[in-house]
Amino acid sequence: MLARDELKYLLYRIKEVDIIDEADSLEEALEKLIESKPDLVFLDIQLSDDNGFEIADLLKKMKNPPAIVFATAYDQYALQAFEVDALDYILKPFDEERIVQAIKKFQKRKQHEIEEKQTVLASEVSNRMTKLALPIGESIVLINVKDIVFAGVLDGKVIVKTTCDTYMTHDTLAILEKKLAQVDFLRVHRSFIVNVNHISEIQPWFNSTYNLIMQEDSKVPVSRTYAKELKKLLRI
Repeated sequence: MLARDELKYLLYRIKEVDIIDEADSLEEALEKLIESKPDLVFLDIQLSDDNGFEIADLLKKMKNPPAIVFATAYDQYALQAFEVDALDYILKPFDEERIVQAIKKFQKRKQHEIEEKQTVLASEVSNRMTKLALPIGESIVLINVKDIVFAGVLDGKVIVKTTCDTYMTHDTLAILEKKLAQVDFLRVHRSFIVNVNHISEIQPWFNSTYNLIMQEDSKVPVSRTYAKELKKLLRI
């Protein structure tokens, strides 16, 4: 069995792999890459008339380049492979466990990229956000974000305290933390998130903890776990 046929066979055995295609030359490879836009490409170093690194350099110039795994008999090119940002470098003869490892590495990288994009998007949205939608009873109430003093858990209920009212919401504190994931809001306790713009005083408490006195006279505890982040943000 040829090495490429062996690789195809091993890839077909992996359920996460959907479509498998192949090419013998640089020209054929580019044609198929443009047409199918794969997520992952296995490249040999030596092709019939071309070099795998030439294809890797061209792939890097694509708008959404696929990840590259070099699959070759030549161990001396490993350093050069990672210089072109290869995901992995696999030597012949191919081992099923090693192929699965490469696929898992790709999935991990892909998931990390997705999470990064979601974080950036959430940050952009939250930085533009001026209203917070709160599910209360059977309604959704919109409140001004700048008016929120703190959100917390009191007596097992999640509340949002504003400068003029207090709301009990169906949202969890974790959900509110994501909705308010912008520079003005900070988790200071496992049960509290505060708007730092409404802090008027920081009072030392016991065992390296603090109490925050808010502008409308509410008192919010700061646990040791979150005190360092508060000091860093306020530069104290």
